Amino acid sequence: MDLADAVALIRSTDTLAVPLGPGVPGGFLHALGARTDFVDLQVFGALLPDLYELFTRPGVHYRSGFFGPAERFLRDSGASVDFVPADFRRFQTILHDLAPRVMATTAAAPPVDGWVSLSLHAGASIPELRAAGADPGRLLLVEVSPNFPRTGVAPDHMHRFHVDEIDVLIETDRAPFELADAPPTDAERAIAEFATRYVHDGCTLQTGIGGIPSQVAKLLADGPGGDFGIHSEMFTTGLMHLHRAGKVTNRKSISSAPGRFDGFSVTTFAAGVRELYDWLHDNDDVRFLPVHIVNSAELIAENRDMVTINGALSIDLAGQVVADTIVGKQFSGIGGHEDFVGAPTLSDDGRSLICLPSTSTVAGVLVNRVLVKLPYGSIVSTPRHQVDIVITEHGIAELQGRTVRERARALAAISHPQFRDELVEAAADWPVD
Repeated sequence: MDLADAVALIRSTDTLAVPLGPGVPGGFLHALGARTDFVDLQVFGALLPDLYELFTRPGVHYRSGFFGPAERFLRDSGASVDFVPADFRRFQTILHDLAPRVMATTAAAPPVDGWVSLSLHAGASIPELRAAGADPGRLLLVEVSPNFPRTGVAPDHMHRFHVDEIDVLIETDRAPFELADAPPTDAERAIAEFATRYVHDGCTLQTGIGGIPSQVAKLLADGPGGDFGIHSEMFTTGLMHLHRAGKVTNRKSISSAPGRFDGFSVTTFAAGVRELYDWLHDNDDVRFLPVHIVNSAELIAENRDMVTINGALSIDLAGQVVADTIVGKQFSGIGGHEDFVGAPTLSDDGRSLICLPSTSTVAGVLVNRVLVKLPYGSIVSTPRHQVDIVITEHGIAELQGRTVRERARALAAISHPQFRDELVEAAADWPVD
C-alpha cells in the first residue's frame, strides 16, 4: 500500500502502538504528522528515535514507557506526553491490556520466501503485533526498508512475520537511527578499569550504552582474556567489537551440557552505528528474542559467571539507586535495570556492577551523585537489597552481605574528595535522622 493510503487508515479518534526505539516505523509516523484532523489519537511507544510532528498535533496523546531526548524535548515543549512506569517486560502486559486498534512496526526488506525480518527489535510487542494481525477488527501495519538488516532467527522464536499475517505493508527508504559512542571521560576510563577486575575468562556479559560500558568492551577486546558469552538486553557497537576480536564463544551454560542459549549472543534490541547494523545483517551469531526471555531473572542467573554493567544517576548511603529520574522528573526509563542488577546474584558466581561518576557538573557547579540521603521527591529505580557492587572513579564498594553501616561506609569511601568528609561523618553514625 502507498504510504498516503496507509496514513488515511488511521481514524481521527483511534489507538496506535509502536515498539521501542529501533522498532518504530519512522516513515509512517512522519507521514502521519502531516494530518491535522485528530480528535483523540492515543499512541503508546517508548524511546522515540526521532522527533515526529505527530506528537505536537492537537488531539494526539503520547504514552511513553521510556523517555529519550525526543520525549524530553516534546514534554518540555508542551506536547501531551506522559510516562508509563513499567519495566521493559511489563510492556507486553500493558500492550495486551490496551489492545490498540493499530499495531505498527518496522522490518527489513525485501521479504525472503514470504517472510520479513523484525530486524533490530524483538522487545515486548511481538505477541500484540500478531494478535492485531489475526483480528479482523484491528490492523497490523509493517513498514519495510532495505536499510534495516535481517537478523538471526532462533528455532523457538522466529523474529519475523509472514506477509500473510500483515494487513498493511508499506515500503520506505528509512534508515535505523545511529547512536555513536561518545569518547569516554577520564572518570569513565577509571571506572571501566575497576569494572574489568570482575571479568575473567568465561564470563557472560551484559552491557548498556554509554562511555563506561563502551570502554569496558574496548578493554576486553584489546586485552588477553576471552571465552565470553553475551546475554544483554541491548546489543551495542562495543559488543560487536568484542565479537570481532574473537573473544566471544558463547559457552554460557553453567553445566557441562550445552544450555538453551549456547552458541549465540542473546539480545532483544540493538542500537549503534551503521557498521553494527551492516555486521548484524544475516549474522546468525546474534539472536533477537522477546524481552520476557532475555530479561528473565531466572534465565539471566543460569548463565556462567554472569557479570552485568549498568549505570545510575545517583545513589545514597543506604544503597538506593536512582537511574531514571532527576529529583522526580522523568529522564529515561526503567527498562531492564532492576532485572540485570538483581538477577546475577541469584547464582553463586554472578556479579552485578552499578557504575557512575561520583559527580556531575551542572551549570558550572560540581554536583555530588553519592548522597547521604536522596532528595525529597526522588524516585528509587532499584532498591538497596538488589545492589551488589558500586563503582565510581574513586574505587569500588562491595555491598552484598554487608550491614547497613558497613554499606554506608563503603559508599562514602568512593565518593568525590570534595564531599567525602560529610559522607564519612554521616556513615559513621548511620543510619542518620
